[in-house]
Amino acid sequence: MSIPTSEPLRIAILAGGLSHERDVSLRSGHRVAQVLKHLGHTVLILDVDARMIASLRAFGPDVVWPLVHGSHGEDGGLQNILIALGLPYVGTHSDGCQRASFKPTAKATVRTGGVLTPDSVTLPKSYFSQLGAQEVLGVVSGHLGLPVVVKPNQGGSGLGVSLVTNADELRQAMVGCFAYDERALIESYVPGREIAVSIVDVGNGPRPLPPVEVVTEGQYDFDARYNPGRSEYFAPARLTGAETTLVQETALRVHRTLGLGNISRTDLILAEDGTPWFIDVNVVPGMTETSLFPLAAEADGDLPSIYEALVRNPLVRA
Repeated sequence: MSIPTSEPLRIAILAGGLSHERDVSLRSGHRVAQVLKHLGHTVLILDVDARMIASLRAFGPDVVWPLVHGSHGEDGGLQNILIALGLPYVGTHSDGCQRASFKPTAKATVRTGGVLTPDSVTLPKSYFSQLGAQEVLGVVSGHLGLPVVVKPNQGGSGLGVSLVTNADELRQAMVGCFAYDERALIESYVPGREIAVSIVDVGNGPRPLPPVEVVTEGQYDFDARYNPGRSEYFAPARLTGAETTLVQETALRVHRTLGLGNISRTDLILAEDGTPWFIDVNVVPGMTETSLFPLAAEADGDLPSIYEALVRNPLVRA
């Protein structure tokens, strides 16, 4: 569905919610609303609470842009509500959201598309009490080796993510991870450059934006992502033409294999031998002042035009 370009739109932005990424979501929502208002649209920001459905019905939006990060915004549930309400929205169908949101599922799915992703194991918190934490961690470290990266099964923004180099750090990392999810993904560490490739599809097929390179002193955690000064960003990334093509083709393959919609951002590690490794994918990427999608859109030439195209060509469930 393409909405005529001759008239301003009524756009509802969903932001906030109850996830650990609530504050980031609100910042994303306000940044996008600012751009869309400048383009002449009528924009209403709604929190995801008991009043949301009634407010959507009263407002009667032409299109909804969900910007709720984390499991409650990216697992397909919120998208199902919008589908049931018959509201066009920017993003991905609920089935694609489910494939992308659960990190082990995303990794297994992209492998079927020929994309490399580090070896990993996923374990529920209950195993550590049932089988003994020391025994389980010994088996895991023996299988994957060290270092590893520990991360929650769902969620983003670097919350609960730790780089582990020894057994003591592994125990501490599991505690930190389980504060955000009942299941932990433990993944082999791949050294290399951190590259993010955003994809947009406004009706003519998915198109990659310029890759963004992230350079961080220490771990690229929540603080490094959202507090200016901790990380340095290169948009476009400092890649050769061949490397740029390779990471963009990898992100396109991820987007297509997972069946994603208008927008996604794939996070890769470009190893020292030039191999791109899939790390994660976001169906509701951050839109804050330090987020990677806006940096890619600006490097592409015109961020407002991309936002305009997205709201003019929302996803519609048949």
